[in-house]
This record gives sequence, C-alpha cells and structure tokens, in this order.
Amino acid sequence: MRIIARKTLKEFWERSGCQSAKQPLLTWFKETRKSVWKSPADVKRLYGSADFVANNRIIFNIGGNKFRLVIAVKYSAKIVFVRFVGTHREYDEIDPTTV
Repeated sequence: MRIIARKTLKEFWERSGCQSAKQPLLTWFKETRKSVWKSPADVKRLYGSADFVANNRIIFNIGGNKFRLVIAVKYSAKIVFVRFVGTHREYDEIDPTTV
C-alpha cells in the first residue's frame, strides 16, 4: 500500500510527550506499506483490533492503546491516507468519519 503522509506520523512522534509512539507507528507503517489490501477483510486479518467506520475510515490503537491512528483507504488505488494521529484525549474531540 502507498501511504500518504508519513510526515504526519513523524510530526506526531516528535511532539513532546509522544515519543513513545515512534516505534509502534514505524512498525504500523512498515507492515502496511508491505500489504496489499483489497477489502476491509484484508485489513482485519493483519489488524484484528482495527475498527471500521463510515467513509472507508479505519481506526487503529497504537502503542498499547495509548494513541489512535485514523486512516482513509482507497482500496482500488492501493492508497492509505493518514487522516489523524493523536492521543485518546485528542481522538475524543474528532469525528473519525469526517477527518
């Protein structure tokens, strides 16, 4: 899968108090980049705890459920768009179906 934008992930783990997200986000990035997702079932096989919401959005728990990652997937183009990465508190303030 092609992932847009790694920069968003990097900016997050460089924030004060978020450095512990670096390794889990890099692991997610590497695993996802090597994957070919044709449907939500493909994602679920790799990430059993992923949550699926409207508009092809998927929510991942990162770093032992300390952080949240929301992506949008365009399966036909094999593209993943990073829509949000943040703490649980920040996640509670967004609508994952519209970010």
